[in-house]
Amino acid sequence: MQEFHATCIPGTEEVLCDELRELGLASVRLNRGGIPFRGPWRDGWRACLQSRIAQRILVLLRRFPAPDEAALYAGARDTDWSRLLSPRTTLAVSAVCRGSALQNANFAALKVKDAICDRLRDETGVRPAISRDDPDVRVQLYLANDKAALYADLSGESLHRRGYRLEAGEAPLRETLAAALLRLSGWDRATPLLDPMCGSGTIAIEAAQWAANMAPGLGRARFGFERWAGFGEEEAAALRELRGQLREAVRPVRPRIVASDIDASVLDIAKANARRAGVRLSFRHRSVLDLQPGGEKGVIVTNPPYGVRLAAEPDLVRNLAAALTRMHGWRVCLLAGAPEYERAIPLRPTAKTRLPNGDIDCDCLVYDLQ
Repeated sequence: MQEFHATCIPGTEEVLCDELRELGLASVRLNRGGIPFRGPWRDGWRACLQSRIAQRILVLLRRFPAPDEAALYAGARDTDWSRLLSPRTTLAVSAVCRGSALQNANFAALKVKDAICDRLRDETGVRPAISRDDPDVRVQLYLANDKAALYADLSGESLHRRGYRLEAGEAPLRETLAAALLRLSGWDRATPLLDPMCGSGTIAIEAAQWAANMAPGLGRARFGFERWAGFGEEEAAALRELRGQLREAVRPVRPRIVASDIDASVLDIAKANARRAGVRLSFRHRSVLDLQPGGEKGVIVTNPPYGVRLAAEPDLVRNLAAALTRMHGWRVCLLAGAPEYERAIPLRPTAKTRLPNGDIDCDCLVYDLQ
């Protein structure tokens, strides 16, 4: 049994916790900054393949006291690195330091890197090469209150890189954040869903994959753990079997999912992304201001513009709020990057969650329109 840690965007911890429990992972606990769980190595692989909200999946290698640089070096050197590293693998080390005597994260990462390289040089005669941009093995040090925890990153690239979005619109939404919005909206994967300002289609694509039980990691060519020294033919065969099981679990999408936008060129990008993602959506070229409440009720999940565009279109928020609030019987979920949206909607939100979108602090606002 290994101890894993799923990192996530701040504010999405609760929905990530719900997701990991739904996936049947063991000992899942709600924790600020990420969600720990336990299981065999296969469960770590499965989390990489199936989690829509996690940014990275880390595995704990060792914990030890590190009140000074000598203790940090000794603890890292005494760790068994043979499963991860060989003379042919490359390495990168990052660190986070809080409330400890060692406060310089770069210095702490350097001490761990030196310890790892010195141990491998003693064991093999060769120090592993360092690669900051594309390492085979990513090691993360968390040093808090003079206690060190060393993790290896199973993910490789961040898990938000699904592989389907080769093009993006003006303000692309990270895939993991789009998946979190869908959960925060309370969407049940059966009710019709609409994104009336879809941009490059991320929210609608994530919704379609979720409704189809399509593991988001199936589009990834390779994960970080596949580049580790201990990942051999037996492990590769087990991973192929797991991928095959997840492909067999895909089912047809039942709810109607519509992606619309006023910009025809960005709709073309969304259509191409949906094809690469392996999902079929309904696309509409129309303005969000033309929304009408007729027909079957559903859920709207969207990321309206903020920043420069709001300054250029001062009436946009008022007009958008009017269009959305006339959708009687619908649920609306907005990722609002400007406080004007909440002020313009004459209702108290059913739920409100603070979420960062890049370097912009946003609010996820959910409304039930009567």
